[in-house]
Amino acid sequence: MKLFDDLLAAGEELSAIRRDIHRHPELCFNEQRTSDLIASLLQGWGIPVIRGLGKTGVVGVVQNGNSPRAVGLRADIDALPMTEVNRFAHASSYPGRMHACGHDGHTAMLLAAARHFSRYRNFDGTVYLVFQPAEEGGGGAREMIKDGLFERCPMDAIFGAHNWPGLAAGEFALAPGPVFASSNEFRIVLKGKGAHGAMPHLGRDPVPVACQLVQAFQTILTRTMRPIDTGVISVTMIHAGEATNVIPESVELQGTVRTFTLPVLDLIEQRMRELSQGLAAAFELAVDFEFHRNYPPTVNHVAETDFVRQALTEMGAKVSHFEPTMGAEDFSYYLLEKPGCYFLIGNGDGAHRPELAGAGPCTLHNPSYDFNDALIPVGGTMWVQLAERYLNG
Repeated sequence: MKLFDDLLAAGEELSAIRRDIHRHPELCFNEQRTSDLIASLLQGWGIPVIRGLGKTGVVGVVQNGNSPRAVGLRADIDALPMTEVNRFAHASSYPGRMHACGHDGHTAMLLAAARHFSRYRNFDGTVYLVFQPAEEGGGGAREMIKDGLFERCPMDAIFGAHNWPGLAAGEFALAPGPVFASSNEFRIVLKGKGAHGAMPHLGRDPVPVACQLVQAFQTILTRTMRPIDTGVISVTMIHAGEATNVIPESVELQGTVRTFTLPVLDLIEQRMRELSQGLAAAFELAVDFEFHRNYPPTVNHVAETDFVRQALTEMGAKVSHFEPTMGAEDFSYYLLEKPGCYFLIGNGDGAHRPELAGAGPCTLHNPSYDFNDALIPVGGTMWVQLAERYLNG
C-alpha cells in the first residue's frame, strides 16, 4: 500500500499528537482537553468545526466542488477507567485512566487524513470527520445522533475502523453483516426468607434456586434458540449471605447477554424473565428482574462493505475476512441510520512497544497495551483514499 508522502514526512508530528493524547486520557463525556486539541488542530489546518454534539464531540467539515454527495469518517476519542502499567514517557499521567483500546490512535489516523485534506482535496463533495466521545459504555454515537449529527451533517454513508492486535500491522479485515454483538446487562434478585443454617425448614432459601437458574439459562442457548443462531449468557456476579450459619434472605445475580440479532435478543430476554419468574414461584420466592439493553449489534451493509474491500484491495492493501466477535461497538447506532461499514486495521503483535512497556500482552483493554504509531500514516492514507473514491464515484 503506497502511503502519501506528506503523511510519511509528518510521521513524527502525528506520533507526537497521538502520544500527547495517550498521556492525557479522558473518560466518556469528559474529553474536554482532547476535543479542544482536535478542534484547535482542525481549525489551524483551515478546516471548520462543529462542536457540542454528544457534549464533547467534534466534527470537521471538509468541502470541495459542488457535489451534494457527502461521506462520514469516524474516530472515537475516549479512554478506559483502568490504570496503565507501562512506564514509557507517554504513559498515562492519570491513575485510573488509560487509552487501552487505541482510541488515541484512531483519533491520530483521522487527524492525519485531516492534515492531508487541508492541502489536497481531490474529490467533489463533503467529508465529515466525526470525532466521537464516549464509545466505552457511554453510547456517544447515540448521543451525537440525538443532538442532530445527521441533520447538521447530511452524509450518504459513514465508515469506521478499529485497530486489532494480533492482526499484522497494516493488514485489514472486514465482513458484511453482523460483526460486533449487542451488549446487554441483567440484574436478578431472588427474595426468600432468612433462617438459621441449622434450621432451613423455617426459611425459604434462595441460594439453591439461584444455582438452578444459572444452569437453566444455558438451556435457552441449547434448547430454545436455533442451533445456527448465536448468543452468550454469562452470569458474572452472584452476591448472597454474610455469615456461614445464616441462610440469606436474598440472592442477586448479574451478568451480560450478547447476540448478533435483535430477534435472538428478544427471545433470550423473554425466556430469562420466564425462567426467573417460574423458578421463583415454584420455590415460593419473589423475584425482581431487570434487563438493560446497551449497544445494538453492529451490522455492516453489504454494498458499503464491498466498496471498502475493493477500495483497499486496489490500494494494494492486504484484506482478510473478519471473524465476528462477541465484543460490542457503538458504531452500531450509525449503521441503524446510515449505510456504512466498520472494519479492522491490524495493530501487530506488540513488538512496536518501546522500552519500559508493561509485561502484559499488547491486547485491547490490557494495562500493557499501546497503539502502533506506524499505522498513523497508513490509516490517514486509507481514510483519504476511501473518501475520495466514495465521493468521486
